[in-house]
Amino acid sequence: MTRVLEFITALIIVFLLAVVVGIFMPSHGHIERSNMISKDIRDVYDVFNNFGRFKDYAVLRVFDPSLEYQLSGKAYGPGAKISWDSKVPKVGKGSLEIASATPGFAHISEQGSGQIVWNVTNDWSGHNKQFVIDMERAGRGKRLVKVTWSYDVDYGWNLLARYSNIYIHGTPDSVIRYSLDNVQTMLAAVPNIVYDDLNPKLVDTPQQPVLFVSMHAKLNQTEIDYAKATAMSELQAAMSKLKLSPTGPRIVISKSYGENSYDFDVGLPVSARTVTIDGQDYALTAPVQPSLNPAAASSAPASAASAASSAAPATAEVAKANGKDAKDNGPQPGTRDEYGDLIIDKNVRGMLAFGGRALMGVWNGSPSGIRFTSMKLQAYAATHGYDSDTINHPIYDKQMVAYQSQRADGSEVAYDEQTFNVYLPITNAPAETPEQEAAAAASSAPAPASSSAPAAAGSAAAASSAPAAAASAN
Repeated sequence: MTRVLEFITALIIVFLLAVVVGIFMPSHGHIERSNMISKDIRDVYDVFNNFGRFKDYAVLRVFDPSLEYQLSGKAYGPGAKISWDSKVPKVGKGSLEIASATPGFAHISEQGSGQIVWNVTNDWSGHNKQFVIDMERAGRGKRLVKVTWSYDVDYGWNLLARYSNIYIHGTPDSVIRYSLDNVQTMLAAVPNIVYDDLNPKLVDTPQQPVLFVSMHAKLNQTEIDYAKATAMSELQAAMSKLKLSPTGPRIVISKSYGENSYDFDVGLPVSARTVTIDGQDYALTAPVQPSLNPAAASSAPASAASAASSAAPATAEVAKANGKDAKDNGPQPGTRDEYGDLIIDKNVRGMLAFGGRALMGVWNGSPSGIRFTSMKLQAYAATHGYDSDTINHPIYDKQMVAYQSQRADGSEVAYDEQTFNVYLPITNAPAETPEQEAAAAASSAPAPASSSAPAAAGSAAAASSAPAAAASAN
């Protein structure tokens, strides 16, 4: 009996000591990790101000490779939310929601520092759990960004929760440390270009019948312009022969940039989806990827009509036209190439192009700036989580204001005064970019009584009208 009383007394003493120690333990937990990222601060800010790329850098999928995420709420900024549910105890069930982002995206580059707060909901001990991401320019020339990712949690008077602070350097710390390293790796693949002046818009593009010519030129603007002019001459001759008329501006589809060369298609939208060649009608169809199976390619239908109906266009190698083998005598009018594009003549092809969502930017100036606008669109899409595939759905531009064209006042447009709409086809994007939302909100806000024409409201109204203009240009 004495030993039982001694054991009970010992348990009471241990319990009281645990309570006393718990009382003196901190009621708040905090850990942080920092890393230097060689990227523009706007890129870093945008990655953390939405959850579109979270799956690409969060370490949770290392713990559970089959983990799936669900996005909800806003696409960008406060209100954006991501959640998950895993049977792996280290991952569990949880969610993150952006609580605040300061300053706004329009001012982060000017200020050079910012903070984004995520509310954390999961089975970690405590309450008022938050991830805080601080960022500021650093390094020589302020070309680096110091990112400090911290975790804060309140335990209150829950003594057991206070003891969990001992383990804060376990899972919470590893999530921060490895995810932050992954952010740096992920951003290394984003085009290294500043896109603050881009003001992009998400637009719907219609599918259009287009005649085009594939060109190859040295990476020299004079030679590129000459190649475009040559292609336009061929397109105009082909349209005249087919009795077609253009229905929109010139289109340039960028295929690839080499170290010293540029491959691209020059196209014009036309007035009909069916063309007549040698008295026979052929339907223009959307391009398809060539089959990797030679047997499948050799069995594809030969006529354009059957290609349109079966969605399996014939290749130029097996198509026959006028009793001659297309492989031996070059492309034959009325046959199709390996992409299903209709062969109009030696160089001119026809297809149904585009259709779907695109991220659009406007470039005003010399055509040499189109490439940099394209890079800005790709960088913007990457940091905002918009998926793109420039191999199967390449970037293209439309010449909205051409060199030597006349303005309404009769003056002539100079070479460096041209205007181009540049399009990056994308998927899984929201209805609008943050810039579009901000412009719409500013334009709908009442003007101050002291000013009849405030500068901010005027600029916002102009920006918000741009998507409509782009849609009409399509």
